[in-house]
Amino acid sequence: MPDFVLEMACPGLVCGVDEAGRGPLAGPVVAAAVVLDRRRLPRALRRGLDDSKKLSPAEREEFAALLEGCGAAIGIGAASVIEIDRRNILQATLAAMCRAVAALPQAPAVALVDGNVPPPLPCPVRTVIGGDGLSLSIAAASVVAKVTRDRLMRRLALRYGGYGWETNVGYGTPAHQHALKLLGLTPHHRRSFAPVQLALGFESNEPL
Repeated sequence: MPDFVLEMACPGLVCGVDEAGRGPLAGPVVAAAVVLDRRRLPRALRRGLDDSKKLSPAEREEFAALLEGCGAAIGIGAASVIEIDRRNILQATLAAMCRAVAALPQAPAVALVDGNVPPPLPCPVRTVIGGDGLSLSIAAASVVAKVTRDRLMRRLALRYGGYGWETNVGYGTPAHQHALKLLGLTPHHRRSFAPVQLALGFESNEPL
């Protein structure tokens, strides 16, 4: 379970940074930066907060609400589908992380970043592989990024029906890939991703 050991080893204000949405075929990549106040952190968060992938949708929503209500400083950043296709998903993800940290109300002294590639932040960065299972700050960022992106994809599902975004949130499920062949592409599909490229073969009139 994640804890505060990594945060306590860093001087000054520490933020955790993580992303959601590197793998989907549609939608932006979203990053979050979170600074936790250990003195105000509810017991439910201390005991239950974890890597967002290990939590149910209901648990993620509950923890996101608790984070907003306990004085956590939260910054959110995103990179659009156009940016993903133009720059590649890694560079777009790093850009989203930089925007999330820049959106914090106070600049951190150190950023703990999930993964092994440091974004070009104006503060020292410590990358942590599997960080969302080790650091409470990174776990919090994981949850906030995932909840924010899922909400966005559910809103987009109301405008673009048939792709199942209300449940698959843009990931390449068999139903989503079948819908691509049947319905074609939307402006929110990542045209640089291989399954979408395959769908372009079925939709030759779709502009690049």
